[in-house]
Amino acid sequence: MKNHSRFSIISLVLLVFIISSCASKKEVVYFQNASSFETLVNKNDFSPKFKVDDLVSIYISTLDNEASVPFNLFRGASEGGIRPEQVDYLIDQNGEIDFPVIGKLKIAGLSPEEVRVYLRKKLSDYLKDPIINIRLRNFTVTILGEVNRPGTYPVNGERITIFEALGLASDLTIKGMRKNVMVIRDFDGTKVYTRIDLTKKEAMSSPVYYLTQNDVVYVEPNQSAVTESSLDNRASIAISIASLLITSSVILLTRN
Repeated sequence: MKNHSRFSIISLVLLVFIISSCASKKEVVYFQNASSFETLVNKNDFSPKFKVDDLVSIYISTLDNEASVPFNLFRGASEGGIRPEQVDYLIDQNGEIDFPVIGKLKIAGLSPEEVRVYLRKKLSDYLKDPIINIRLRNFTVTILGEVNRPGTYPVNGERITIFEALGLASDLTIKGMRKNVMVIRDFDGTKVYTRIDLTKKEAMSSPVYYLTQNDVVYVEPNQSAVTESSLDNRASIAISIASLLITSSVILLTRN
């Protein structure tokens, strides 16, 4: 009888462990406090800014094609049907690029639109009504942790939301901690760590709702995953003990 009671206690402990390891709805559902038919106005006025080490493509065009030629750099000849490749600009440690004819331009910290305005003013002595196309060439984000496809992903547009980035990684796993996702952002060598709660609608107001180039998104494992990981090495022992207890109980019952 004493052995049977001990077996019952251990079985109860194992049952509690199994139940506690299951993720609750509150841990996995996004935007939990958003009501039905609620209209949310996104007041996040995020505008991407260029940073040191960014690779920027700038192409100048006008109605007079020959006039704009000196302001565009290309490598390779156009002979034999081979199209020359446009040269991109690397923002140096001073936040500057070396632009043809004009010279050094400090564009780190400026948005693409601000660079257009800046360049248009600089080009006003040389060109009439120039069309300025600017594109960031090395826009990537890295998604790590409890996601289905961790990795580094290229971004084609000028900005991307954290949800779009997680979509590239095929979303969080069921073991990902949605309430405490960390975004690591670099500002000219200074790392800034910001956390965001994806289960709240206020996530759209977060300063990291829109990601910038080279951001790292890290999804921590939830308590269920941590507990499971810490007990992985003990799992076989627990199974062996449970099997032994069951066998012992059967023997005791048979004898009785």
